Amino acid sequence: MNVHVAPPTGGYGILVEPLSGPVRVFRNGVLLAQTTAAKVMYETRMPPMVYFPRESIQVPLSDHVGLQTFCPFKGTACYHDLKLQDGRVDNAVWIYEQTLPEAAGIAGHVGFVCDEKTHIDLGDNELTPPDHGNISGPLIDWLLREAAMLPTPEDFTKTLAEKLREQGVYLTRLSVLSWSLHPMIAGKNYVWRQSSDDITVMTPSYDILSSPEYQNSPLRHVSQGLGGVRHRLHRDLPDDAFPILQDLRKEGATDYVAMPLPFSDGRINVLTVASDHPDGFTTANLGLIFECSAVIARYYEVFMQRENAQSLLETYVGKRSGARVLGGEIRRGDGDEIDAAIMFCDLRGSTRLEEELGRSAYIQLLNGFFETISTIVHETGGEVLKFIGDAVLAVFPADPQKSYRARSNAVKSARAIVDALPALAAETGVDALHCSTGIAYGSVTYGNVGSQERLDFTVIGQAANVAARLGDYGKSLGYQIVVSADVLKDPSSAIPLGEVELHNVSRPVNSYAIPTN
Repeated sequence: MNVHVAPPTGGYGILVEPLSGPVRVFRNGVLLAQTTAAKVMYETRMPPMVYFPRESIQVPLSDHVGLQTFCPFKGTACYHDLKLQDGRVDNAVWIYEQTLPEAAGIAGHVGFVCDEKTHIDLGDNELTPPDHGNISGPLIDWLLREAAMLPTPEDFTKTLAEKLREQGVYLTRLSVLSWSLHPMIAGKNYVWRQSSDDITVMTPSYDILSSPEYQNSPLRHVSQGLGGVRHRLHRDLPDDAFPILQDLRKEGATDYVAMPLPFSDGRINVLTVASDHPDGFTTANLGLIFECSAVIARYYEVFMQRENAQSLLETYVGKRSGARVLGGEIRRGDGDEIDAAIMFCDLRGSTRLEEELGRSAYIQLLNGFFETISTIVHETGGEVLKFIGDAVLAVFPADPQKSYRARSNAVKSARAIVDALPALAAETGVDALHCSTGIAYGSVTYGNVGSQERLDFTVIGQAANVAARLGDYGKSLGYQIVVSADVLKDPSSAIPLGEVELHNVSRPVNSYAIPTN
């Protein structure tokens, strides 16, 4: 077929024109439809699409199958199978039974999925799609230049809404749902409202995926790859309309659109916009957003990649350590010499507990033990560096001007852990839980060690070794907390253990046991 290009129109658009004379469509030589009333739709950035009146179809169509696609410009397309003598062709045609005003000319008409077996004979017609030119210049200019300077997704979302309004998009609400790789947070939903000109950030847990609100929402629909959603809210809504549409209409919205923001890894995030203009969004409005959506998606992908990296690092190496790695301390040997209190705490009787409880219940208990320690350590100014079997290694970095604060925090943390174990035992149905904690203070290297391919962010130094050995020593004597003498500012309430010989420690360590209830 010949394709001529008309002069530029300067905006995103949809144009439906009649074709003259007979137009036919074949599949493997079999006539599927013929008419003298065919129409062609020209849509920006899309190939011309020919539509046939339903009565011109020469072969049987199935009832509507489950597949639907949604377009913010045209409406909902329902798919049908072709019933041919040599077999059924699944999802071969679509029909817009009802269209949005921009595409009213193709309502009730049939479009054919084009493949190597399907051929449309245009007769004497020549297709002449308009040249829409550069329709998104100022917004793209901002996205390619100034937007890169915005430090956070909140700043980007707010400024994006402002820029769209500057371009004539009558916008009253904009939201972006971006999925994450956080162990507790499913994603982040950034919502801008014109009424407050501010950003609200929601961080739902994974429970949202099974909640009725999400299950019956445009966000789920779009995220699952089912296409965009558009509803003109000043009209009567269908009985099965998404509940949020009723809420938005009560707030004065007249038009609502949800469209996909695909990331490069295949995940589909969601951009939604709402307007309270009496006529809603124009085709040019939505076309502008649609044209820029791929660039917008990349910005959110960069923001989320950084947040994902930070959350994963915090999950696996701790908040402080994660920040250091993300800040560039990624080479073997990178690190600092710091003074710190080191705490090594392990669960007593792990072998017996696993045998009594079974593997699954024991792992649940162990996770509760780790959760308890992590929460207490973080609340007292420390950081859990790693879990080692049934033990926890934590560090309490010292302020040079107030070094005893780190030491007292470590002791406070150890006491709180012991006090919390009875409740954990009751939760998990065991008679009692006990731990062995060793605390030492000294200079350690806080940084990267390991092989060229595999690094570990940890603490290296005598204090770490002494802390582990003191815990073992306390276990042998029945004490749950044992510390080196330099940890205590006032040892009067502690139990002196004297100079203790520790395995692989060259000199005896003056040590104390901390009384526990």
